Amino acid sequence: MKKKLVSGLLCAAMSVSLLAGCGSDPTANKASSAPAASSAVASEAPASTAAASTAAASTAAAGGKVGVAMPTKDLQRWNQDGSNMQKQLEAAGYTVDLQYANNDVATQVSQIENMIANGDQILVVASIDGSSLGTVLAQAKEQNIPVIAYDRLIMDTDAVSYYATFDNYKVGTTQGQYIIDQLDLTNQKGPFNLEIFTGDPADNNAQFFYSGAMDLLQPYVDNGTLVVKSGQTKFADVATANWSTETAQSRMENIISSYYADGTNIDAVLCSNDSTALGVENALEGAYNGEWPIITGQDCDIANVKNMIADKQSMSVFKDTRKLAEQVVKMVGQVMSGSDVEVNDTKSYDNGKGIVPTFLCDPEFADKSNYKELLIDSGYYTDADLQ
Repeated sequence: MKKKLVSGLLCAAMSVSLLAGCGSDPTANKASSAPAASSAVASEAPASTAAASTAAASTAAAGGKVGVAMPTKDLQRWNQDGSNMQKQLEAAGYTVDLQYANNDVATQVSQIENMIANGDQILVVASIDGSSLGTVLAQAKEQNIPVIAYDRLIMDTDAVSYYATFDNYKVGTTQGQYIIDQLDLTNQKGPFNLEIFTGDPADNNAQFFYSGAMDLLQPYVDNGTLVVKSGQTKFADVATANWSTETAQSRMENIISSYYADGTNIDAVLCSNDSTALGVENALEGAYNGEWPIITGQDCDIANVKNMIADKQSMSVFKDTRKLAEQVVKMVGQVMSGSDVEVNDTKSYDNGKGIVPTFLCDPEFADKSNYKELLIDSGYYTDADLQ
């Protein structure tokens, strides 16, 4: 499943992605069939605004009831995902059954069961635990209800029709390359001290974030240029249950007290997302006496953008959930109408039961220099949000 990466990726190349979005240059792919869906995979994505408008119009004409299962309201990004999805689906003429599961698997299973029983015609599911939904989704398949996995790949079931997400391996490589460039690791011998925080072990995406970054950083760990004083480098050691800010903060406080209490500098902290980055930043503010490290993140949560502005977080990776929602709404319309479904990856995402046809949106590099253009000028946030 791992993707190839050009080793010479430059930090400047990250900013090029600012010009790319969810619908940029889809690859022409064809899948013979999709589980639980009658629609074929589109051999070519719409190439013009007019074509996209036509698709949206046909979607609105179709109508129907869509079940949207989100994992939690505890993280800002899932509130935005759910809100954007509901707004765009309703604008397209659908009735939306939106549920949040409070990061409880049993609750999410029950919510999906109710969606099936209540006549939802298609399910969009952002799973809490990617391997926990096989039984309930088998019920959906029995009733010919298509399933689109949203952002997180649902594992070990043949009931998943399509997958829509961001290029999560690229998120990791963007973070890893940023650390390489900021520390000038190709020219400096170091040693530089690094600590690592990634996400929930039940979230398939966390493996992609971690692998993307560590595929670039591990050679520098191996040759001693980067030193992880805690010794915690394996995924199982650096994972953060539920992406919890509090869990990340507690672990970072322990690392500081054990390895950096004498004022030894931490040069960089690889954080896979903003909620873990926020925990690290809170711990540093409370217990750290060295120079402020490079800190990566993802999602451009409001608290973290404020920290970027205040030079407490170095960068984030912006995943514009409006674009992902727009793509999923388009896919819902294509599935419901029996049309070809637009995807741009039919090779990479194997959920244990087969390759799931996927549409990948591009993540975008964000830091203090471009957040206004990326977040405020685009209407994602207002100036007041970041005060």
